[in-house]
Amino acid sequence: MEVEQSQRSKKDDDLNNGSVTTTTTDDEEVSVERVFEQSNEVPPPWQNQLTFRALIVSFILAILFTFVVMKLNLTTGIIPSLNISAGLLGFFFVKTWTKILNKAGVLKQPFTRQENTVIQTCVVASSGIAFSGGFGSYLFGMSDVIAKQSAEANSAMNIKNPHLGWMIGFLFVVSFLGLFSVVPLRKIMIVDFKLTYPSGTATATLINSFHTPQGAKLAKKQVRALGKFFSFSFLWGFFQWFFTSGEDCGFANFPTFGLKAYENKFYFDFSATYVGVGMICPYLINVSLLIGSILSWGVMWPLIGAQKGKWYSADLRDSNLHGLQGYRVFIGIAMILGDGLYNFIKVLGRTIFGLYKQFKNKDALPINDDRSSPDIVKISYDDKRRTELFLKDKIPSWFAITGYVVLAIVSIITVPHIFHQLKWYHILTMYIIAPVLAFCNAYGCGLTDWSLASTYGKLAIFTIGAWAGAANGGVLAGLAACGVMMNIVSTASDLMQDFKTGYMTLASPRSMFLSQAIGTAMGCVISPCVFWLFYKAFPELGQQESAYPAPYAAVYRNMSILGVEGFSALPKHCLVLCYIFFAAAVIVNGVRDAVGSKWARFIPLPMAMAIPFYIGGYFTIDMCVGSLILFIWRKLNKPKADAYSSAVASGLICGEGIWTLPSSVLALAGVKPPICMKFLSSSANKKVDSFLRH
Repeated sequence: MEVEQSQRSKKDDDLNNGSVTTTTTDDEEVSVERVFEQSNEVPPPWQNQLTFRALIVSFILAILFTFVVMKLNLTTGIIPSLNISAGLLGFFFVKTWTKILNKAGVLKQPFTRQENTVIQTCVVASSGIAFSGGFGSYLFGMSDVIAKQSAEANSAMNIKNPHLGWMIGFLFVVSFLGLFSVVPLRKIMIVDFKLTYPSGTATATLINSFHTPQGAKLAKKQVRALGKFFSFSFLWGFFQWFFTSGEDCGFANFPTFGLKAYENKFYFDFSATYVGVGMICPYLINVSLLIGSILSWGVMWPLIGAQKGKWYSADLRDSNLHGLQGYRVFIGIAMILGDGLYNFIKVLGRTIFGLYKQFKNKDALPINDDRSSPDIVKISYDDKRRTELFLKDKIPSWFAITGYVVLAIVSIITVPHIFHQLKWYHILTMYIIAPVLAFCNAYGCGLTDWSLASTYGKLAIFTIGAWAGAANGGVLAGLAACGVMMNIVSTASDLMQDFKTGYMTLASPRSMFLSQAIGTAMGCVISPCVFWLFYKAFPELGQQESAYPAPYAAVYRNMSILGVEGFSALPKHCLVLCYIFFAAAVIVNGVRDAVGSKWARFIPLPMAMAIPFYIGGYFTIDMCVGSLILFIWRKLNKPKADAYSSAVASGLICGEGIWTLPSSVLALAGVKPPICMKFLSSSANKKVDSFLRH
C-alpha cells in the first residue's frame, strides 16, 4: 500500500539500533520454548511443515485477501496490515479440518505452529503482489484510461493497456528476484545482528499464543467475532447494492453534512471497509487524513478555484491537469516526495549507523552462553533453541546466487519484449544495484518496521524515465522500471520479516522460503485475474468520480511525466506551491523526530495528509468513525477492545471486500440494481417534479 510504511507500528521506533544487548536469565523470564517443550511439541521436518492442507487453505485465503487489497488499492490506496487476519483465519480453518479428521480417526499429522506460520507467510506473500504488482499505481497508470486524464505523454508509445497475459508474465519474471537477493544474509540479519522486525515479531507472538490452550480458546472467540462482522459487512454491501442503479446513487453518496460539503467531498459514505480500516490504523493516521482533507478540500481548492480565469483558463474543466486538477495532483505528489525523501535519508542513515555499530561490536556477537569469555554475551534459552533450528536447514548461498543470476537473465531478455521502451541495459543496471537496495530496505525494515519499497520505485521512475527520454517513451519506461524495482525490494523485506516470524516459531528457513515462493507464484496469477475482473466489470474504473478512482495510478503516471518532461505540465503558481509543500513535508517530519515520541503523536504525518488531496475526504470520515468506535470501546472495556478489535475490524474489511466478487459477476452478467437513491437540493427537486408532470 502506498501509505503502508506510514501505517506500520511506530511503537517500536526506538528499537534495536544495531548494538548487542544482554538478555535476562532463564529464571527471570518466561521461556516460550520451554512451555512448548513441556507439552511435548517437536518441530516437524521442513517437508512436513508444507502440507497439502496448508497450501489449500492458503490458496482460499489468498483469493479472499487479494479481493480486499485490490478494492482498497483501487479506492484510496490505504491498505492496513492483514497479517493478524491471515494468521487467525489460517489457524481456524486448519484447526477445524484437523478436529474433524481426529474425530473420524484418520488424522495423520497434528496442526502445528510451524504449519500456521507457513499459511500466514503464503497468504501475505500472495496478497502482497496485489500491492507491489502496481494494479492501483504504476501498472494501471500505463493505461489509456489514466493517460487521457492528462494532455501530456498520452501518445501510443507511452500507453500500454492491461491484458491478462502480459501482466501475469511480467509479474512472474520480476517478482522472484527479491527472494534470492537477501537469502544469503538471513543469518547475519536474524541471528548475528538480531534485528527486531516488529511486524514479524508480533505475528510470531500471535501464532505462538494460538497454539497454547489459553491462546486457542481466545482465538476461537476472535474467529467468532470476525465471522459475525464479516457476515454483517457482506450483507450490508449486498443491501447497499440495490440502491445504486445510476450515477451518484446509493448510500455511498449520502450528503451527511449537507450538499455543499458533499460537493467538496465531505460526507460519510457508509463503508464498513473503511470503518474497519480506521479501527486498525493508529489514531494519528486517521487524524492526519482528516487534517489533510480539511486543508485541501475545505480551504485550498476553494481558494484556488476562485482564481479560475486568472491562474488557469476558465474554459478548462476542474478535472483537467492544466486546471484545478493539476494543483490537486502535483501538490499531493510534492508532499509524498518530500515525506519519502526525508524517510529514505533517515532510514538509510540509521542503516549505515547500525551497520557501523554491528561491525564495531562484532567480537561481542551473541553466539553462545560460555561465561568464561568476557567477549561473548549470554543469550536466553529461547534464542539458543531458535538459533539452533534456524541454522539447521541451510539454504546454500550458491543456490541463492545462481537463482538470482538465472532469473535476472530471463528478466533482461523477457521484459523488453513486454515493454519495448525499457531496454535491456536499463534492466541490467537495476539488477546490479538492486541487491544493495534490497539489503538496505530489509535492514531498515528490521530497525524501524518501515518498508521504503515505493520510494525506491519512485527513484526508478525518475532515473530510468529520464534516461530513456521523452522521445523514446520515457513515461512508460519509468513506470515499468518502477515495477521492476518495487517488486525486488518489497519482496526482500517481506521475506526477511517472514524469516523472523519463522525463527520465533521454529519454522524451518526452507519451508519459509518455499511458502513465500509458492505464495508469490499464487499472487502472480490471482492478483492479475482479480484486477482483470474489476477492469471488465466496472467500465468507469480509474475515473476520478467513479467508485474506483485508482488515485495512485494518476499520481504515479504524473510523477513519470514530471521526471521525463520537466515542469512544463504544471499550471501557473503550481510549482511554487509544490516547493512549499515539499519543504513543509520535510520540516514536519524533522520536527516530529526532534520533539520525541511523547509529542510526535500530536503532529500529523505528511504522507497521510497528502492522500485526500487528490480524491477527497469522504473515506477519512469513515476511518475517523472507526477510530471513534475503538476509542469509546477502549474507554468502556479496554481488555476486551484490545482482544477483539482487530478481529472485528478484519471482519468489516473482509466482508464488504469479498462482496466485490459477486457484484463484479453481476455487473459482467449485465444485472443492474433495481433502485436509484439520489439526493437533490430543494430547487433541483422542484425542477425534476415539474419535468415529470409535463
